[in-house]
Amino acid sequence: MPEITVAAADGDVRGYLATPDGEGPWPGVVVVQDVLGLTADLKRITDRFAAGGYLALAPALYDGRGPKITCMFSTIRAHFTGRGPAYGSLLAAREHLIADSRCTGRVGIAGFCMGAGYCLQLADTGLFGATAPNYALLPKDIDKLRQSCPVVASFGAKDPIVARDTAAKLEAVLADGGVPHDVKQYPDVGHSFMNEHPLPGPLRLVAGAIGMAHSAPEAEDAWHRILAFFGEHLAAPGRDPDS
Repeated sequence: MPEITVAAADGDVRGYLATPDGEGPWPGVVVVQDVLGLTADLKRITDRFAAGGYLALAPALYDGRGPKITCMFSTIRAHFTGRGPAYGSLLAAREHLIADSRCTGRVGIAGFCMGAGYCLQLADTGLFGATAPNYALLPKDIDKLRQSCPVVASFGAKDPIVARDTAAKLEAVLADGGVPHDVKQYPDVGHSFMNEHPLPGPLRLVAGAIGMAHSAPEAEDAWHRILAFFGEHLAAPGRDPDS
């Protein structure tokens, strides 16, 4: 079943595990939620990694630490500070994948919005073979990304949350450190352009007006880049059934 329990140091958390077709073994991907949590959209994203040949696990970062509202604020704050219980959940998800006999032991990490911030905070730890932060805010200590694992990152130039020069700053520090990277900023989209959260018609119009809407052409291009990059650095087939 896709819904599993991940044993973490601060208590068990829910997880959504998506398994590729076939027998494996496959590389793993830890999928990090955006601020909305373990949503149907995050499960769709996790399924797509599985369809691309990855054993993919999305932990529910708002689980297991007292009142949910407290957990939410703590988790959101932690992607700026680089400290907090949510990191334990993400590393527990990595260990869960590695312990699975269907995993090759090579694990990447991918995140969206808040989750992308976590990706960059963990990029220099040596624990992940590649990372895919999508519309991320940069860590305060950006210089540490000179020691990052390989990075494939996507941004929107019309993002109302992430500064327009973020992509250029990230690419510069990665290039300075000799880190393999693929950083792309799409000129006609904003934040969350890869996410497909269900919204009523009027709210979809508002989301588009403020630069927070899904856009299929750019999302598909970003997916192709991520799967190709992970295929290179995690030794996966990188196939995309939607191509």
